[in-house]
Amino acid sequence: MTQLSMAVRSLVTVLAALLAVTAASATARATSEPKAPADFVALRSVDPTIIQEIRYFTPHNFVGERIDGYQQPLCILTRPAAEALHQAQQRLLGQGYTLKVYDCYRPQRSVDHFVRWAKDLEDQAMKAEFYPNVDKTRLFEDGYIAEKSGHSRGSTMDLTIVKLPALPTRPYVPGEPLVPCFAPQGERFPDNSVDMGTGYDCFDTLSHTLDPRIQGQQRANRLLLKDTLEGLGFVNLAEEWWHFTYKPELYPDTYFDFPVSTKSLTQSH
Repeated sequence: MTQLSMAVRSLVTVLAALLAVTAASATARATSEPKAPADFVALRSVDPTIIQEIRYFTPHNFVGERIDGYQQPLCILTRPAAEALHQAQQRLLGQGYTLKVYDCYRPQRSVDHFVRWAKDLEDQAMKAEFYPNVDKTRLFEDGYIAEKSGHSRGSTMDLTIVKLPALPTRPYVPGEPLVPCFAPQGERFPDNSVDMGTGYDCFDTLSHTLDPRIQGQQRANRLLLKDTLEGLGFVNLAEEWWHFTYKPELYPDTYFDFPVSTKSLTQSH
């Protein structure tokens, strides 16, 4: 074998070794993601009739981009929370309504994304819709953003009610003109939800569930959601008409970080 052939063979061997190491590293990364405990389920496996519009998988949220950790538009919950939500759905279907979830389990990495965004005072791309009357410097102080979220424990969800037959919500187009989330229903972003007085994730005191300025049909709609869920063990966050936690929580002190993906559930069942 010539010296040139030996050199080429050595180079090929080195490259093959490097590729093997790279592939092994990639495989290790792919398999090192944390998994959900066995008592976490995809909501659709418990009740496929509940509409899922997972906003943080889309750019239509207060950050303006897909949020870290949302690998699929999927609602994941602890099984008791999902089963209780199924019971709520059965009650509402009998009245001509369906539930729609905007968010369910939320990884810690998603919350970290919110925190980074909130600290970047230059990024106010979605202010006109989601927090038109709130100075971004006050998001932490006013409680709109926090470094931990009950969603990461798996028994908290954001949701609304839709009148049947459910009409589709048109896709959000990035860059489209933004309208304040508390504008009249006919003016704000067209959501197929019943009129709750504000849109989802509206950083404003009008989002407080029992704000006295919300009256008439809007108040009745909020109370229908609240009363239905509270009758089944859910607790509403008073500052957000859409936010409910099923009690008792399976994991009251654990903040999980597995991605929102069916793969997170695969090894748990």
